[in-house]
Amino acid sequence: MASLISVSIDVSKLPKEKFVKGKKGVYYKFTIGVNDTTNQYGQNVSMWDEQTQEEREAKAKKNYLGNGKVFWTDNNIVRAEPKTEEPIIQDDQEDGLPF
Repeated sequence: MASLISVSIDVSKLPKEKFVKGKKGVYYKFTIGVNDTTNQYGQNVSMWDEQTQEEREAKAKKNYLGNGKVFWTDNNIVRAEPKTEEPIIQDDQEDGLPF
């Protein structure tokens, strides 16, 4: 585990039109930013509505939902990448196995 983050949000700021019904429930997408420095309240985390690419390109104002702080870390946060499937080796490919 690389970090634990505590965030409080103002749920009254969640626009109802951004809730999405999925197969297993109702979802809401948001973005969390972790800063290198803390503010005057000891917070270094901000949370806002996820923006579309068009909103980001238009430099639309972010709808901030809340703030928080990293309260534990092992200083090893890595970027999440989608898992890729292992390549399938065809019979005619050399796989280095003796059989």
